[in-house]
Amino acid sequence: MTPDLPDIPAPPQPPTRAEVEAAIRANGRAVRFVGWALAGLELKGLDLAGCAFVRCRCGQADFSACDLAEAQFVGCDLNNTRWRGASLAAAAFRDCKLTGAQIEHARTLGLTFERCLLISANLRRLSFRRMALEGVDFQGADLAEADFREAVLSDCNLRDANLVDARFEGADLRGADLGALRLDNVARFKGAVISKAQAAAILSGLGLKVA
Repeated sequence: MTPDLPDIPAPPQPPTRAEVEAAIRANGRAVRFVGWALAGLELKGLDLAGCAFVRCRCGQADFSACDLAEAQFVGCDLNNTRWRGASLAAAAFRDCKLTGAQIEHARTLGLTFERCLLISANLRRLSFRRMALEGVDFQGADLAEADFREAVLSDCNLRDANLVDARFEGADLRGADLGALRLDNVARFKGAVISKAQAAAILSGLGLKVA
């Protein structure tokens, strides 16, 4: 958490877009929004670079085309949010709910997730290259063409995710739940490192026994 950001406590009523802008303008720099109720709010195109959002309720909010470079989201409800075309360079999400989030055509260099729910999220073509992903639940997410090369997945869930044309060369998947591994889908993890137990599961799915 960035310590020098001024805390902006939540207003008594759900704020408007104008009130979000005014909070930043009044301080002349990035701020920390604490406990704000931003659910369903249209925030397209706002400059929120460097801001922090702590325990905010943002379900169905629209962050499309926002500048969120180096922004932080901690303990937030971000279910079904939209991030199309947003700048998320070096942004960080920790302990957040992002079920059904739509992160498309966003700039994501240095983006990080830690202990987040990304169930059924649209993450097509997103790059996780060289990331250390801990406690991230991708169950049912659309990860087509996503880049996991050289990433390390610890306590992560990839069950039922769409992994068509995703890349895993050099990825460490020993700490990930890969779901039911069958001959028709195991090739998707080509080049990845898996555990002995995961390898045994693959062979078991082929009807083979390890002696």
